Amino acid sequence: MSNFIVSARKYRPAKFVDVVGQEHITNTLKNALKNNHLAHSFLFCGPRGVGKTTCARILAKTINCTNITPDFEACNECESCTSFNSNSSFNIHELDAASNNSVEDIRALTDQVRFAPQAGKYKIYIIDEVHMLSAAAFNAFLKTLEEPPHYAIFILATTEKHKIIPTILSRCQIFDFSRIPVDTIVTHLDAICKTEGITAESNGLHIIAQKADGGLRDALSMFDRLVSFAGKNMTYNDVLSNLNVLDHDYFFKVTDALLSQNIADALLLFDEIQRNGFDGDDFILGLGEHFRNLFVAKEIATAKLLEVSGNLKERYLAQANIAPINFLVNALRLSNECDINYRMSKNKRLTVEIALTKMCFIKNALTVSSSPNSAGEAKKK
Repeated sequence: MSNFIVSARKYRPAKFVDVVGQEHITNTLKNALKNNHLAHSFLFCGPRGVGKTTCARILAKTINCTNITPDFEACNECESCTSFNSNSSFNIHELDAASNNSVEDIRALTDQVRFAPQAGKYKIYIIDEVHMLSAAAFNAFLKTLEEPPHYAIFILATTEKHKIIPTILSRCQIFDFSRIPVDTIVTHLDAICKTEGITAESNGLHIIAQKADGGLRDALSMFDRLVSFAGKNMTYNDVLSNLNVLDHDYFFKVTDALLSQNIADALLLFDEIQRNGFDGDDFILGLGEHFRNLFVAKEIATAKLLEVSGNLKERYLAQANIAPINFLVNALRLSNECDINYRMSKNKRLTVEIALTKMCFIKNALTVSSSPNSAGEAKKK
């Protein structure tokens, strides 16, 4: 049996052009190479799983490539590239600051910096999770980072830029990586499915992308898990059951019940959801997200904020047409209040049921508050 390679490693980009969703970073780095404007220290920061370490490795490899392509990508054929690809490069060093965060570790690194590279132009040091360095280690690193030898380049990566001391930040060229959009992740997963011969429903891939919250590595990890579960044919229901996600259909049905003031149907649907093993907080969070999607679907200008598949988008647009804007605004407020109160409540089920009851009679509350009699009584008081 051959060794399985997870998708995050198997499809890890080897060139700038392969990096997903970070074009503003890769284009800047390629232009820096083109114009020979390379800084001596970089700081890559952003959420987990968006390509910081990958871009650091690609940049390191491209800097030392002896046969760089016309579009300033590494050739992957020269001795420097092949040695890097086989993890045997003497000029590119990687340090995990999470486990090597003491002042002695940094002093050992700065001692290495004094020696010029035996082959190639540069010695490149990639320090991952740099925010984990101790205060003493940061201070020991300052002078080397400010005035390194001409052949030394430092690429630092972190998920928590705010933990890095200002004196380090001021010595680095900072690149902020962004969360990867849902549609971009879906396109990437779809391409992997075609390569691997996997059939996957578009709605299912959208659920994976939404659950990943902008992190491609998280999306690929979930994708691998689902392939193990479903095999070569991945359905929408497979994704829902494996990732423990509520079907959108429930939220459409609950909203229909609330709009028609059918509190019995709303409560029975919530009871069914709980009997299926879902927590009340998962339901109220999902319902709040559903109301938000209906709210942005009310206007053509904001409908583009819907990060859902085509079929689902049509359902949102249809339900948004029949949902009054006052209902959606108040339902959003009530779902948010319920989410806040849920954590402190001792009777959690009742908390959700009260919220559903209030949502069901939003129209009545609005009618009473805007009636002339109620306004006159309020004025007398």
